[in-house]
Amino acid sequence: MAFEPPRRLVRALGETAPEGDDWLEKLPGLAREAVERRELTVERVQLPGGRSSLVVLVRRADGTPAVLKLAPPRARPESERVALAHWGGRGAVQLLEPVSEGAGGAEGSEGVLLLERLHPDVSVRTLPEAKALLEAAGTLRRLWVDPPDGHVFETVAERTGRQAKAMRAGADAAPEVAPLVDAALAAREELLDSPPEHRLLHGTFRQSKVLSGDRMPWLAVGPDPVVGEHAFDLARLVRDRVEDLIAQPSGATTTRRRVRRLAESLEVDRDRLRGWTLFRAVESGVRARRVGRERDAELLLEFASWL
Repeated sequence: MAFEPPRRLVRALGETAPEGDDWLEKLPGLAREAVERRELTVERVQLPGGRSSLVVLVRRADGTPAVLKLAPPRARPESERVALAHWGGRGAVQLLEPVSEGAGGAEGSEGVLLLERLHPDVSVRTLPEAKALLEAAGTLRRLWVDPPDGHVFETVAERTGRQAKAMRAGADAAPEVAPLVDAALAAREELLDSPPEHRLLHGTFRQSKVLSGDRMPWLAVGPDPVVGEHAFDLARLVRDRVEDLIAQPSGATTTRRRVRRLAESLEVDRDRLRGWTLFRAVESGVRARRVGRERDAELLLEFASWL
């Protein structure tokens, strides 16, 4: 079978690829090797697929359905592997290959994850909005556990520190966004001064990252794990369906109500959730503008202005 990378993946990785990165060119060969090594039968490549990995629906030698996921090093797949192993299927998709001591996974597994098969076309985003937020929030709560001893996961301070540098550069290039960037960076500094907890977080949680399963009704996929406070993880969920929020005459009011309800339902401080929502929305908006996604940038920055 030809493992042609989906257009969505090619476009997304092309926006962020460092000079000389040839992972996409190597991907078909990497996929064939991973399939042969594990004696898998390929059903199909999942379309439209994700923005950071190739997802292939497969069956194991015993006929069990599974998912083969291949991601470049910059997507931190080994960090994802360790987090999934630590969660052990509690609230997240189950890892089907062991994690070896001192490294990511078994021999020949670097950048390759073999996962429990969920229903890839059924996410909580298919539910009515209020129900979707409720189910997504309940799933997220199960993921908030203490990180493993001696973990090497990135911290919220480290990740947002890198992002802050890019945001400052974006503000220098586009002075009209400078007030929002200044507000977001000020919020970050204040929030990092006294975080209320240090827990293992999903890192990139949103409705489309919660899929229907057989073992449990809803399970999270695609983490980019990070250690920090709950409000940072929940902040990305606040802006889900941002295009619908922007289209509403009462979008700003709805957004503030969503912050309050999510904070109350997950026992997160409302002001901390608002602050991290602001930072993450501005960061995403500046990054979208940097790679030429002007429409996305406009939506995100308008959303951020409501906070």
